[in-house]
Amino acid sequence: MVFSSTIFLFFFLPLVLVVYFLTGTKGRNSILLLASLLFYAWGENIFVLLMLFSIGLNYLFGLSIGKSQESGKTGKIALTLAIAANLGLLAFFKYCNFAVENINRLLLFMQQQPIQISDVHLPIGISFFTFQAMSYVIDVYRKEAKVQKNPINIALYISLFPQLIAGPIVRYHDIANQITNRVVRSPDVVAGIQRFIIGLGKKVLIANVMGRTADYIFSLPAETIPPYLAWMGAISYSLQIYYDFSGYSDMAIGLGRIFGFKFLENFNYPYFASSIKDFWRRWHISLSSWFRDYLYIPLGGSRQSTARTYVNLILVFFLCGLWHGASWTFVVWGLYHGSFLIIERWRPVTRLLQILPRTVVHMYVLLVVIVGWVFFRAESFSYALGYLKAMVTFSTPSMYNSQLFLNMNQEYYLIFVLAVVGATPTTKNLYAYLERSLRSGTGAASIGQTVVVAGEFFALAGIFLYSIASIMGGAYNPFLYFRF
Repeated sequence: MVFSSTIFLFFFLPLVLVVYFLTGTKGRNSILLLASLLFYAWGENIFVLLMLFSIGLNYLFGLSIGKSQESGKTGKIALTLAIAANLGLLAFFKYCNFAVENINRLLLFMQQQPIQISDVHLPIGISFFTFQAMSYVIDVYRKEAKVQKNPINIALYISLFPQLIAGPIVRYHDIANQITNRVVRSPDVVAGIQRFIIGLGKKVLIANVMGRTADYIFSLPAETIPPYLAWMGAISYSLQIYYDFSGYSDMAIGLGRIFGFKFLENFNYPYFASSIKDFWRRWHISLSSWFRDYLYIPLGGSRQSTARTYVNLILVFFLCGLWHGASWTFVVWGLYHGSFLIIERWRPVTRLLQILPRTVVHMYVLLVVIVGWVFFRAESFSYALGYLKAMVTFSTPSMYNSQLFLNMNQEYYLIFVLAVVGATPTTKNLYAYLERSLRSGTGAASIGQTVVVAGEFFALAGIFLYSIASIMGGAYNPFLYFRF
């Protein structure tokens, strides 16, 4: 079940909301937990038991760490076992097929018989709920949060459906108090609904339109794609993944707000970054900060020698790439970004980024990021290289001209412009300016307030109705996180 589906929007979510708000405060965690398990079981069936096993395992490890610390010990053994168990589950279900595939390639090269095993199913969202489970045991070990003795509460934290399958990754210490002591207020519900609608519009009205074009272009043989078409595909995918991912994050944050939770922001105009380092401060903030706080800093971060810092960066981004999917293309994408982070630490490069015009630096960041997305999107490393070659080979005949424009319509160009503008703070700044202008002056304040509220209402209503019409019309509506 995904947020941008009729079953979720018209059946699951309304039913959960009605039951949740009719239930007393003490029973709401149980209602949300049951809803979250049903949400996950709807798409993953029996694999909901795997998530329950992970919940039980981490609940027991948390108790063990807490008990060890109460007796004057550190709890390090229990923490080590917890991390090993979590990573073991993730490695088996996410990387077993990938490992066997690469081992078989080596065996065939050595003229040996390949390993024959059945494919291991990849449970959707396993990367997200595993990292959240690890956050719990690590936070308890670090004494940044108290051990949770109520199994329902820890189960709710790990399985909470708003952010279960597409993030953001929520740290336990950030919402520990909210799990047990939260108050649902009308302004929060209204703000949550508004945020959810904005996220739904991002996903359905922008990401899906960009994705349809990107999928078409990336389905063509790389050696036959003319450069302008290759660039169009790469840019369209860059916009698709931003609006898809940030849209899901907006919907998750909005849903959380409705239920009384306040999740941290996950995106902050990443395509407006001034460096690749700045890009990672703005892109998928919950993941980058997770790797920073739970891996990079414990490894020594940048506090040790320059060489060690470079090794730490490469290791973190190697694992970051692998976290996104069991494929060498994801690994290369991670190492690619890690390499630029190292390059930007060189003093001449740092100085250059400081003195170059903002526009030039911005174009550099966009170029690096867009090229990186080609590796992320390509089905194979060889196709990614061929696609990148197509982006700079200007002698390729434009054999797809007519077919391309038959598969595209004016909607694409309008949405493309809106997507580019929306990826910058322009819209946000313009809205703030209009709001200030309409509300300025003693006599015009009430009128301005009415205009602002009415404008917001009609805009959000239009986005919601257009999104629903698109979903019910059977428009292209992919789910990008099946490999996460």
